[in-house]
Amino acid sequence: MKPNVEDVLAVELKREIAERYFGFRKMIEEDTLDLMEKIKYQLSILEKRISYELIRIYILLYDETLIQKFMDLTGWEEKLFYDPYITESPTIRKKVFRGIKIRGLTRAGRFKNLVFDAYERLVAHVEHYRENLEEIETSRETINEEIELFYRKNDIGNIMGFMRAMEGEGSEDSMGVKPAAGSVDAFEHKMRIAKPPPIDPELITIPPLVPLPNISRELKKLVDKAYKLNRGKILAEIAS
Repeated sequence: MKPNVEDVLAVELKREIAERYFGFRKMIEEDTLDLMEKIKYQLSILEKRISYELIRIYILLYDETLIQKFMDLTGWEEKLFYDPYITESPTIRKKVFRGIKIRGLTRAGRFKNLVFDAYERLVAHVEHYRENLEEIETSRETINEEIELFYRKNDIGNIMGFMRAMEGEGSEDSMGVKPAAGSVDAFEHKMRIAKPPPIDPELITIPPLVPLPNISRELKKLVDKAYKLNRGKILAEIAS
């Protein structure tokens, strides 16, 4: 027996609904995976770049008073990643300075360049981090808005009810899912498109840093004091 026109139209309608739903769901899942990768990369900037540059500066300045004056110069209120232990630990010192090039003709010049170069890299990393964080927040908001818009235009509850009504209760629907009796709510919940999870709380908001040219004179004074305090011993330890 050939299917009548109503059956053909019903099949086409269900196919269109399924394609619209699964096409959108796939797009959201791909966007969410991309967002998760961006968050992972952002954490690496914070943990492997920003933290390392700060720790290098803390070690070089060494004295807690000088470190606090450095923070005052930068415009930051909080000493991120700071612990007095890091300025004393030979293991941390070797780890964070591994692969760092030391330039300059005199010991004092090399010491000063280590601090200034670390700060310049820190400024660049912070700027990059701030731009990425803004992009991540915007991407997450966009995904949520797209999901909300989809549900405003496509009520999944009504769609599922419509499809079950057309095919009969308890039968397998056109999406290949057979809801058990009394599990309509669970079925609809399963079909709902999940919003991306909250942004990792470790991705803290970091204020911008004062550019090096704006603080170079005052920073040089701190560097000179730090060099006199440890007599540049750190240079020998780094080079060893």
